[in-house]
Amino acid sequence: MLRQQDKIFTNLYGFELSNLASARQRGDWSETKKFLDQGVDWLIQQVKDSGLRGRGGAGFPTGMKWSFAPRKSDQKTDKPHYLVINADESEPGTCKDRDILRNEPHKLLEGCLLAARAINSNTCYIYIRGEYYNESIALQQAIDEAYDAKLIGKNACGSGWDLDIYIHRGAGAYICGEETALLESLEGNKGQPRLKPPFPARIGLYGCPTIINNVESIAVVPEILRRGAAWFAGIGRKNNTGTKIFCISGHVNKPCNVEEEMGISLKELIEKHAGGVRGGWDNLLAVIPGGSSVPMINKDVCDTVLMDFDSLKAVGTGLGTAGVIVMDKSTDIIKAIARLSHFYKHESCGQCTPCREGTGWLMRIMDRMVEGDAKIEEIDQLYNLTKQIEGHTICALGDAAAWPVQGLIKNFRGEMERRLRITN
Repeated sequence: MLRQQDKIFTNLYGFELSNLASARQRGDWSETKKFLDQGVDWLIQQVKDSGLRGRGGAGFPTGMKWSFAPRKSDQKTDKPHYLVINADESEPGTCKDRDILRNEPHKLLEGCLLAARAINSNTCYIYIRGEYYNESIALQQAIDEAYDAKLIGKNACGSGWDLDIYIHRGAGAYICGEETALLESLEGNKGQPRLKPPFPARIGLYGCPTIINNVESIAVVPEILRRGAAWFAGIGRKNNTGTKIFCISGHVNKPCNVEEEMGISLKELIEKHAGGVRGGWDNLLAVIPGGSSVPMINKDVCDTVLMDFDSLKAVGTGLGTAGVIVMDKSTDIIKAIARLSHFYKHESCGQCTPCREGTGWLMRIMDRMVEGDAKIEEIDQLYNLTKQIEGHTICALGDAAAWPVQGLIKNFRGEMERRLRITN
């Protein structure tokens, strides 16, 4: 369990003000100039040494991603570099970035300055989910305060480095949470993913080198530098270090966002922070551990699994965004997954045939499964359909549509067969 003194987001619940004066009292914007003066290599190495992995879902090492930005000496043309912050947060079950934007915006802005210096960027765009209106207002107020205090803008923090930060509000498309679709939207185009390669680190926004990071990934960087990479690396487990904000929702007594150490057991996380499962732990049916796009796990796995990237991968699911969706035995598990199939059908951008057509097939078959209007052999057909979608699309939305259905078949095939026998 995370010690109180090791928490990074000390105002996650908004019990204190989010303005600059209060943020500085909590330690934000201290020693920032000293860190900037250390230079690019030091900044990147510190983040690498900390073991920080991206908090947006994929878990890619943040320091390594920064190192992909070309050095000025490596470029044949003097193209500008861009830092883009992904604050789209449209994954069902996930609401961690919202609380950072609302209650800890200066942690994000300070992280933006440090990350921008590390990748030699003078311009940062924060792409925020369109529905986050109040959060965008709070973030803009923090940006204005930072400009007025000369913490960003020309000669940021007196370091000689310039950084301008702009907010760009999306229009509520789930697909724009995918980094290249986000770039398309930023450029004023329809939000559709790009083929990779080329990767954004080389050819990104406006054809220029671009690094895209999640809000939480960037917001923890200043505290890593202040306390040292070894401190952050000492929390959690090997290759799964540091703290993480978990979003616990569903059939628990106290739904919440909570910052905990990576590698905490799922049972401890739910029992200690969310007041336990409604009706007790034995009433647990299943948990989706990382937002709606990862496969669910049943109670037997939930009893012992640890909440980190590698432990969840080992049991056939993923940490994702750490959106923990708890379902007790009152849940119609087939209907719950059918609802997700509707979501992914609606949010598919339609660019790739397996996703455009496959998500519709999934939705219609799952609807028939809910009603019991299907044959038992169609369960295997449904699984085969998910395999035709998974791994055959430009972005991971196809996988996200397939995995919940695969998790259902893997863990609750007996329930599906029972329903079909009763109705046929």
